[in-house]
Amino acid sequence: MSEVRRNRAELAREKQAPFGADVDLLQYQILAEDQAEALDLDTLTTKDREKIIRSGVDLEEKGRAGTFLQADHRIVHCAVTQPGLEVLPMAQALEEHSWLEKYYWQAVDVDADKYTAQAELHFQNGYFIRALEGQQVTTPIQACLYMKHENTAQNVHNIIIAEEGSELNIITGCATAPHLQAGIHIGISEFYVKRGAKLTFTMIHDWAEDVMVRPRSGIVVEEDGLFLSNYVCLKPVRSLQMYPTTRLTGPGAVARFHSILVAPPGCELDTGARVVLEAPHTRAEIISRTITTGGVIKARGHLKGLKPDVKAHLECHGLILAEEGTIHAIPELEGHKAGAEMSHEAAVGKIAEEEIEYLMARGLTEEEATATIVRGFLNVQIEGLPPELQTKVDQAIEESEMSMM
Repeated sequence: MSEVRRNRAELAREKQAPFGADVDLLQYQILAEDQAEALDLDTLTTKDREKIIRSGVDLEEKGRAGTFLQADHRIVHCAVTQPGLEVLPMAQALEEHSWLEKYYWQAVDVDADKYTAQAELHFQNGYFIRALEGQQVTTPIQACLYMKHENTAQNVHNIIIAEEGSELNIITGCATAPHLQAGIHIGISEFYVKRGAKLTFTMIHDWAEDVMVRPRSGIVVEEDGLFLSNYVCLKPVRSLQMYPTTRLTGPGAVARFHSILVAPPGCELDTGARVVLEAPHTRAEIISRTITTGGVIKARGHLKGLKPDVKAHLECHGLILAEEGTIHAIPELEGHKAGAEMSHEAAVGKIAEEEIEYLMARGLTEEEATATIVRGFLNVQIEGLPPELQTKVDQAIEESEMSMM
């Protein structure tokens, strides 16, 4: 840890985030190195396995180019099955690659708030994933950050690099042990998509009802690069606050964000994305589908066009399925040059009675009709998503349907 970086983090230890619910970090324990049992895939319990699988991770590693699994602060498993690909614990990657320091804390500010500060001051590994130049890693790499101990803080730092002309497909599942009720996950993720590279990053999360989640992500996309992010959160969580920022730094760079969110009672989801179009002929898209069954959702989006000949679109559609649920769409468009084309569309409402009546007239019960409409609302076919990852998204939606009704 550099002294300058540590000093910056120390100064930000009590700095609140600019939006969203605040968290008292002192109420969560930070596990020491010797405070958790050693784990490997063979020692995971049946219930642990079921929770991890539900977050989209295949523990048999069938059809996977690589796997990373961390429980609390311990590495459980790390493996690669395809050449041209690196998957390492972050601490090991920093030790083996001195050049990695030029990426570390470059896309995210270490002193952005007290969560970034804690991730630096109480670093607990994370993953490093890299596709070498020209390598087409189309088979998914899977990563899972798992929390096993009650009322603890998990502080991880991840870096993903798609080198020039490469392709990466990553599915990451974050989850908590069945017995765990409370804790906080702080995850710093930095993505670097080099010239002509493509990176698809799909997140399926399965938290517990009193878990606080504070991801902090930054993405840099160079000329003709493509970053595709998909986020699925359909299970209860106390508070989620995420607002990744993407910089499109080279001509022809593209970023697309798709999120599918469900907020049950007692849940607050404050999510969104920001894309800064810094080069001409760049493109951006932020699309969210949200449902509240009693919780609060704030769906943010910010598109900032700094050059001419950029195109960007922001879209938020929400359904309220309970009397007390809240959805707050917060779109922002910011154009700085003539020739920038940016648009937004937002709609929040309830299921139309005539739609339910139409399906009931064709033999469905009211519950079946409602479930069918909800499934169609959430089942967004994401352009460019590999079939394997689309299947995982569809499975997550299907498994959560009954709990939503």
